[in-house]
Amino acid sequence: MRLRNRVAVVTGGGAGIGEAVAKAFAAEGASVIIAEIDEDRGSTVEAAIQGAGGNALFAKTDVGSTASVDALGERVKAEFGQVDILFNNAAIQLVGQDSRTHEVAEEIWDRTININLKGYWRSMRAFIPLMLTHGGTVINVASPTGMLGVAPGYSAYSTSKGGVFAMTRVAAAEYSRDGIRVNCIVPGATLTPLTAEIFADAEERELFEQNIPMGRLGTPDDLVGLSLFLASDDSAYCTGGTYMADGGLTAI
Repeated sequence: MRLRNRVAVVTGGGAGIGEAVAKAFAAEGASVIIAEIDEDRGSTVEAAIQGAGGNALFAKTDVGSTASVDALGERVKAEFGQVDILFNNAAIQLVGQDSRTHEVAEEIWDRTININLKGYWRSMRAFIPLMLTHGGTVINVASPTGMLGVAPGYSAYSTSKGGVFAMTRVAAAEYSRDGIRVNCIVPGATLTPLTAEIFADAEERELFEQNIPMGRLGTPDDLVGLSLFLASDDSAYCTGGTYMADGGLTAI
């Protein structure tokens, strides 16, 4: 088991990519903290991991709240004493509310940045101190929308994800000598609860699939192998990197 005796925090671990990764980390021996705002989803994933013989703890967490994330940090420190892996994944995409740059409402902009970018920062601030004595790895989930102009009409979301790339690079440089690696993964168009509303439109889904070289949407399981690689010692010399799991979307 590649993650035996390690402690992993997975934000947004109750659904989609976070759920798939939390289960995979547990299957590889990690104790997994499912940091999730939805109690039903978080509890369900916790029960599934425990039912499969893994070690999991659901902790209701709002990454948009400093007090909530700080409380999670204190709880993990008290109950586990360490964190080895932080998987920053919790995010929102406000379909029908996000818009073009000059049209998006300030409250939508602020809410998106607060959760998608500042939420990652809050989690890094809470858990990097628990890695400083022994090292660790941070995996930030980014998006092609933060690299390319592929999502017109989603200015707040795209900007929040663009910030994830910058934060990943600067943190990688800051903490390398502390034995902490920081990388980001880039899912393409992936079928998750976050995107379900978009892909419920058959024409919209077909358009996405036509623009992906591999000809299909991604699934949460498509992110598992890459996430395990970055979480484990297999990637011991990798930091500050951007790793694609997008079906070739950013190659064209």
